[in-house]
Amino acid sequence: MATLHERKNYREAIMKTLYEATEGNRLLGVTGAKLRDDLHMPEQDLAAACAYLAGEGLITVDWAQGNTPAMVTLTHQGIRFMEAEEEERGWAPS
Repeated sequence: MATLHERKNYREAIMKTLYEATEGNRLLGVTGAKLRDDLHMPEQDLAAACAYLAGEGLITVDWAQGNTPAMVTLTHQGIRFMEAEEEERGWAPS
């Protein structure tokens, strides 16, 4: 199981990857398999991070069998969160 530091990094990486991939459009999403492969994240940790972020209202997840994220999208709140991060930290999507 991931450490607290790893879990926080996974959640941040998921949010940043989603924001970049969808260009802040909540009508677009990314498959769980693509997130897992792009981020080199264990399946269990991806599911746990997605469940946490969904619980915070930042993403929505369509779950496949075995608690595997099939499709992940940002919510309006998630987009606003990432826009605030971008403004605060001077971070810009690649």
